[in-house]
Amino acid sequence: MNRYDATVLAAAADGGQVGDPVVNIAIFGAFVLVTLVIVFRASRNNRTAADYYAAGRSFTGPQNGTAIAGDYLSAASFLGICGAIAIYGYDGFLYSIGFLVAWLVALLLVAELLRNTGRFTMADVLSFRLKQRPVRMAAAISTLAVVFFYLLAQMAGAGGLVALLLGIDGVAGQALVIAVVGALMILYVLVGGMKGTTWVQIIKAILLIAGAGLMTVWVLAKFGFDLSALLQGAIDKAGEGGETLIEPGRQYGASGLTQLNFLSLALALVLGTAGLPHVLMRFYTVPSAKEARRSVVWAIWLIGIFYLFTLVLGYGAGALVGPETIMASPGKANSAAPLLAYELGGVFLLGIISAVAFATILAVVAGLTITAAASFAHDIYASVIKRGEVAPDGEVRVARITVLVIGALAIVGGIFANGQNVAFLVALAFAVAASANLPTIIYSLFWKRFNTAGALWSMYGGLISCVVLIALSPVVSGKVDPVTGDSLSMIRDTSVDFAVFPLENPGIISIPLAFLLGIVGTLLSKEKPHPEKFAEMEVRSLTGAGAEKATVAH
Repeated sequence: MNRYDATVLAAAADGGQVGDPVVNIAIFGAFVLVTLVIVFRASRNNRTAADYYAAGRSFTGPQNGTAIAGDYLSAASFLGICGAIAIYGYDGFLYSIGFLVAWLVALLLVAELLRNTGRFTMADVLSFRLKQRPVRMAAAISTLAVVFFYLLAQMAGAGGLVALLLGIDGVAGQALVIAVVGALMILYVLVGGMKGTTWVQIIKAILLIAGAGLMTVWVLAKFGFDLSALLQGAIDKAGEGGETLIEPGRQYGASGLTQLNFLSLALALVLGTAGLPHVLMRFYTVPSAKEARRSVVWAIWLIGIFYLFTLVLGYGAGALVGPETIMASPGKANSAAPLLAYELGGVFLLGIISAVAFATILAVVAGLTITAAASFAHDIYASVIKRGEVAPDGEVRVARITVLVIGALAIVGGIFANGQNVAFLVALAFAVAASANLPTIIYSLFWKRFNTAGALWSMYGGLISCVVLIALSPVVSGKVDPVTGDSLSMIRDTSVDFAVFPLENPGIISIPLAFLLGIVGTLLSKEKPHPEKFAEMEVRSLTGAGAEKATVAH
């Protein structure tokens, strides 16, 4: 997911609809029916916490890698990046490159070590050799913050996107769409747990990559499988200044501030991926560290191939549909992929691509919800409130109640955020993951002297600095369209301006600050180090000795 998730909301605000709503609804319904059958079948083995949170650690590396791709490739990766490339060319493709590079951090530093050291959540790793209760509480708060902001943006995006594709106008209709998406999400997670959620993500990933692949071949065929001809077609269609589509700077300009802002965003996206709790949790669904490593390799291949498809689809939309037509459509840049599908294959292909986008939202919100439920039930309820004295079935029961609460909050929050600029929510999710989570994970795994105080300083410092800097940035207030004079910030009143931090993403400040706070907190603390616990963690993380085993055959 990226900052283009926010623009999915514009579709609802602008009104209108793309394609035939009857065809779209029929294909949506078929997808929901098939996935519900799979979820109910998968729910038969949900007896213990390991079954509910980690699917019994029964998925293979390729299966889990496909599910990771399904969890990671949100609607924005498909709709937003395609639109960005169609409108901005080279600058839009930089997002694809950034998201792919981010997985190298996850592969080299996180995946295998995390699988060997933890059980269900990120907090299991952080509290392995630190004080359990304060560290688990801090990790759970950070996890819930990332998940909530991420989930809110996805739910609001669902309202705009699906309302656009089904021809639903008005605030009430869009609110109903958000409620339906939320209800389906709750049902998937409540019944299927991690196993059901994983199968939904696998199906969605296959549909998304297959659909994008089909459209990619179709576009290339129209240009004689000549990429140069495709690029020239996009340049010609763009008219005056079209050559800037293959040059850097079309979107961000050449000023020092815009370049620094892009660098800050890129830093948050690249480092934030390895700290996203719903991505980290996927590593626990495999039986061994070897399978965790295979998961990431498969995910990199699938995600990499998909982002190569976006290059062709983006420039293809620019060449066959045209930037002016795209920006004049109800969803603006987010309409690029649906409009291209309509241009290539008419109403039926548009319906298929629309269903893929809907599947994308459902899979991502289900993954976020199971992560939030596990974090509260396992880290806060079982470990902090009950001090570990809780039966596995009791923990699962609390997790299911948490799913209901989080689902309800997500529906209400999505309805209130519908039509708003929620770019700050997406930026905050990645920045918090990169600031509050990643430094503590790295220090816990690799720094012998790291202690509880350092962890708390880093996590709370990263979280608070992100929230404060975002609140004082132009994404909340003070950003105005120079042409129309309309507000581009969360606060729509242009007279309200308390932005004192000039960048739209705080990553370039908050991430180094969180790393620094971890060092300062550790060195200032009088807590005695426990080298034997670090040695145990190091052996376990590198060898897998003592790691959690699969509870069902795979």
